[in-house]
Amino acid sequence: MIMDLELLKYFLPEGLMDYFIITKVYEVEDPTLKTKVLQLDLEEINKIPSGYNIDQYESKGFYPVKIIQDFPVRGKSVYLAIKRRRWRNKDNKNEVIHNDYSIIAEGAKITKELSDFLKDTGRDPNRYHW
Repeated sequence: MIMDLELLKYFLPEGLMDYFIITKVYEVEDPTLKTKVLQLDLEEINKIPSGYNIDQYESKGFYPVKIIQDFPVRGKSVYLAIKRRRWRNKDNKNEVIHNDYSIIAEGAKITKELSDFLKDTGRDPNRYHW
């Protein structure tokens, strides 16, 4: 039997669950839309970016949460609240690294998959100022 959180991965951008865990799922009031929307809080797994030595870096907190819009589910808007990790060099405290992901469309606050879908329908999200 598939658990509730396990089922959610089928509604999320492909590969997202390889890097993040779902920490919370809830409805929240969107003042702009004046309706409830579904929000999923995602936290990056504690894994150093590839190509870096774990002995030289330490996980040092998170960047501010970034909210991006994904495909709606059953007519309800879906937002992903993404919490990404920062890694600090143990010797050079000013050097901070992080993983790069291609789930966010360039110049937009929506997932790349949703952006590609909207482009295919003629509703290019990059012409809007989100």
